[in-house]
Amino acid sequence: MTTRRHLLQSTSTGFGWLAFNALNQQWAGAAAPLKTINPLAPKEPHFAARAKRVIFMFMQGGPSHLDTFDYKPELAKAEANKVQKYMGSVFEFKPRGKSGIMISEAFPELAKHADELCLLNGMQTRTNAHQMATVALHIGSETFVRPSMGAWIVYGLGTEAEDLPGFVTINPAADNGGAMNYGSAFLPATFQGTRLSTGGGGVPDLSNGRLSDAQQRKQIEFIQKANRKLLSGDPGNPEIEGIIQSYELAYKMQTSVPEVLDLNKEPQHIRELYGLDDGATERFGTQCLMARRMAEKGVRFIQLTSPGWDHHNGLRDNLARQCTSIDKPIAGLIADLKQRDMLKDTLILWGGEFGRGSGYDNEPYNGRGHNGGGYTMWMAGGGVKGGFTYGSTNEMGDKAETGIIGTHDLHATVLHLLGMNHERLTYRYAGRNFRLTDVSGEVAKAILA
Repeated sequence: MTTRRHLLQSTSTGFGWLAFNALNQQWAGAAAPLKTINPLAPKEPHFAARAKRVIFMFMQGGPSHLDTFDYKPELAKAEANKVQKYMGSVFEFKPRGKSGIMISEAFPELAKHADELCLLNGMQTRTNAHQMATVALHIGSETFVRPSMGAWIVYGLGTEAEDLPGFVTINPAADNGGAMNYGSAFLPATFQGTRLSTGGGGVPDLSNGRLSDAQQRKQIEFIQKANRKLLSGDPGNPEIEGIIQSYELAYKMQTSVPEVLDLNKEPQHIRELYGLDDGATERFGTQCLMARRMAEKGVRFIQLTSPGWDHHNGLRDNLARQCTSIDKPIAGLIADLKQRDMLKDTLILWGGEFGRGSGYDNEPYNGRGHNGGGYTMWMAGGGVKGGFTYGSTNEMGDKAETGIIGTHDLHATVLHLLGMNHERLTYRYAGRNFRLTDVSGEVAKAILA
């Protein structure tokens, strides 16, 4: 038989159980205290943290590092000399900021914040297949269902958001792993990501779609009437009382989310900063501004997704379009976080499941194929060195040679910046202790500020 407790734990991403346990915190020390605790209550890290929260920007499809952040002049020479089918960068690179790190002309706005970026040019993954590489980046395994990075982080640290989820994913991809990429697997459902969608024009869809506020209130009252009747047969039962109150708190969450995501409250200069009034940047700009508002409210892990980076042909035009769509929004987010004194403890992580190859793909269409052997991701804020390039690929950009960061190394480093030892963040399941980094992973200490 399904109990109310099981129903609260297993439905609606566990919001009911979240609310039920949150109320228990308020009743600590009462005559008949509940024996449960709020699983999302903030927890102390293993050691002093450099970052409090993560904003992960996932570029679905695999952006070309060779045309954005990994300058390879030898590649252009090889193309000019018609060596094999090499393809030089379709964009010009220049040294940026006081640090002089190399960024291509594809990101003119982001380049203005070069001294905040930590380029990871030695990234490496074990597969060139979209689904396997995407799943590995998100959950640490190409082959098994495991909790996602965001779920592990909220499990380890809880959240500072009182009436919002600890882990939110905006416009996640429906394919290449789908919900697995933000799921909790064997961790309690409370820790999984809450999916949030924006409209085609970038405007958040905040409507219920089925019930009005009055109808929802009526529904809650019907449920509460049944709960109160149950309580009358067992007066003073703290668990039943908690269930009654939990529905009220869960109902309040439905109003707190639209309030946080009401971007119309932002002044015009902020809308312009994120590119909300430009069709080319509105969609991702909306995600970035939503991320900033949720970060302010204490949401621990926020993921944004930009699809369309799988450029097997028409590289110059297609990549230019993709970069334009995110360039101003990301630059706006960095500037906004910095002026609010939040960048220092907000870790921004940018990248795709892999990079692109050094040669022509689908000639003569000027595209690049998949390449997991060496590519670029970058971080900013949250305790990493700004204006810093770590790691490198070979002359042709095919393979990481120095400062190699594999998937488990990346996860170990993110957890370290949040004050967690990746070897100690474990969960016992099926007779063994599991962790995000499986049985490996090294922290990239050279990038720590």
